[in-house]
Amino acid sequence: MPCSHNTSTLQGTHIGRVRRTNEDALFVNEREGLWLVADGIGGHGNGERASATVVEHVESYCQSDSIELCWDDIEARLLQANEACGNIPGSGASGTTVAALLFCQSKALFVWAGDSRIYRMRGGELELVTEDHNLAHERHRRGELSLDETQRLPSANVLTTAIGISKHLSLQTHIDEVEAGDRYLISTDGLYKEFTFESLQQRLSGQFDDQILETLIDEALNQGGKDNITGVVVDVGE
Repeated sequence: MPCSHNTSTLQGTHIGRVRRTNEDALFVNEREGLWLVADGIGGHGNGERASATVVEHVESYCQSDSIELCWDDIEARLLQANEACGNIPGSGASGTTVAALLFCQSKALFVWAGDSRIYRMRGGELELVTEDHNLAHERHRRGELSLDETQRLPSANVLTTAIGISKHLSLQTHIDEVEAGDRYLISTDGLYKEFTFESLQQRLSGQFDDQILETLIDEALNQGGKDNITGVVVDVGE
């Protein structure tokens, strides 16, 4: 069953200026209503293999008749990816974040583990839908720090949940209505950490064209490109 909303998608990934390999991955299937990013963790190429493993497990996803069935399907695939990442040979852990946006009928399903994010722009207002699974975000949840302050802390790099780092994967989800005019950004931390919330809102609020994502990636590179940089922008037609 194809996605019932008319969507346009921009996607891009860049190795950055510091890392030797790109351990980020992304997957887009507009017809089935699935957009996903993954940010691999673990040395010796293990992060790269882990994020690729997530993509391999979702490539054959097809949209179901209900949001519950869509969730059951994507959860099963990510649980299988979690097990597969745990079996990647080599020294050290093999893990990856995941942030996935799924459309089913008139609903949006957000699924994530780790600190890759999904933002939604609606009526000129940007909202962070996901919550980072890292030590720093606990302080934001307690109201001690703003989102911008939180993402600059060293403890923002310490993940509390991710695919492949534990036998028991805990995925967080959120379901909402899709409205015409909505715009989503699915992003690894190498992209969003280079922007304040306000500046990100400003850059996502203009006309939808190829320049939106290109400008975000270029600005992240200009800030030093300290990490791999990956983003997907999804625009819902009026």
